[in-house]
Amino acid sequence: MTTSLGQDLLPNGQTLESALAEGKTAYTLDRAHVFHSWSAQNRISPMTIIAAEGSHVWDGAGNRLLDFSSQLVNTNIGHQHPKVVEAIQAQAAKLCTVAPQHANHARSEAARLIAERTPGDLNKIFFTNGGADAVEHAVRMARLHTGRRKVLARYRSYHGGTDTAINLTGDPRRWPNDHGSSGVIHFHGPFLYRSQFHAADEQQESERALEHLDQLIRFEGPDSIAAIVLESVPGTAGIMVPPPGYLAGVREICDRYGIVFIADEVMAGFGRTGRWFAIEHFDVVPDLITFAKGVNSGYVPLGGVAISGKIAATFADRPYPGGLTYSGHPLATAAAVATITAMEQEGIVENAARIGAEVLGPGLRALAERHPSVGEVRGLGVFWAIELVADRATRAPLAPYGSSSPAMDDVIAACKAGGLLPFANFNRIHAVPPCTVSEAEVRRGLEILDTALTVADTHLAG
Repeated sequence: MTTSLGQDLLPNGQTLESALAEGKTAYTLDRAHVFHSWSAQNRISPMTIIAAEGSHVWDGAGNRLLDFSSQLVNTNIGHQHPKVVEAIQAQAAKLCTVAPQHANHARSEAARLIAERTPGDLNKIFFTNGGADAVEHAVRMARLHTGRRKVLARYRSYHGGTDTAINLTGDPRRWPNDHGSSGVIHFHGPFLYRSQFHAADEQQESERALEHLDQLIRFEGPDSIAAIVLESVPGTAGIMVPPPGYLAGVREICDRYGIVFIADEVMAGFGRTGRWFAIEHFDVVPDLITFAKGVNSGYVPLGGVAISGKIAATFADRPYPGGLTYSGHPLATAAAVATITAMEQEGIVENAARIGAEVLGPGLRALAERHPSVGEVRGLGVFWAIELVADRATRAPLAPYGSSSPAMDDVIAACKAGGLLPFANFNRIHAVPPCTVSEAEVRRGLEILDTALTVADTHLAG
């Protein structure tokens, strides 16, 4: 059973009775008026959230759930962090909004703090409203910088829901939006568990994936390719940590052919993998980094592009043809300043690294040993995937690629019944709690997952 609130007041000071009544109204209005993304509208029954704090949310029935989804893997600093809430309130009292052509303190300071943490010379920051439009603008910059059109992106990836971003995406959400005219070409990236390259180990997987990418570029024409866009660690597609040498090999290929290397850090950035940016694990400096989500934990929508000196110089005397009304919005960037400052002062990135290495990673590997429905666990920091299979020998997934299944529905229901809000995609459960999560909270989450995986075990083939 889920854990009941057991008190009269929620963390925000609202009475439980009032919040439950408000939640019922919210659900009724939602069903009457809200059009949900990625959904058949008549086939969904969205969970109502009435409150949140730290690593927990309260649902519309008053149940307290451990948030192992970080919503959409974005509440890196946890829910309702008081320093970020206070910063938004203070900024609202000072300056709510300003046109992007004007300098303002919140945006300037956010840009400085981000640039201090990016690798190499990615010292110019272009702010957007979120991750998808960050990817849109990064691709536009690459095309203008190189004078080329084609862009390469991998299968098993997600880059956003806007036109260019969804065409870059390498999962089934692209299919209804792809008319073959976007200039995007997809390739296979390394994923040893489901290798496209018949590799025996990580070294072979890396070498053969790089050979495949290089051959594709030579067949397509190197002089026609503007950019390669890669999630440093693919997120929604399965948290497949690149094998040693792969991203360095991509960097070398890009240098050889004059291709812009865009690292998509929208999900993996800002502490999620135990580093400020996931690409730091691989000692590689891209030409552009896209970010969003964790930069301010989504408290106010914000994304952006970190730009290298070489690409920034392209637009030193040539206008960049792009912008947004809310680029660097003061409330959003004030939240980013407070988030980054708190992460630094409170050792939140270090906490994510420690929790992953000492508690979450070992705990998930122990679950894999106990449960034959677990084909593989993989990840870094607080960014982990549990690959569920119906048969370990054949690696048949517990749900087909691009869909769910009754078996996965049962596993997700068991997680929620135990008091855990999971992130699920196809045949996987992702363990992605906030970077602020405590050891005790992770151990509780592992206990709930242990019970839920017992349900998965009942769906094994044969």
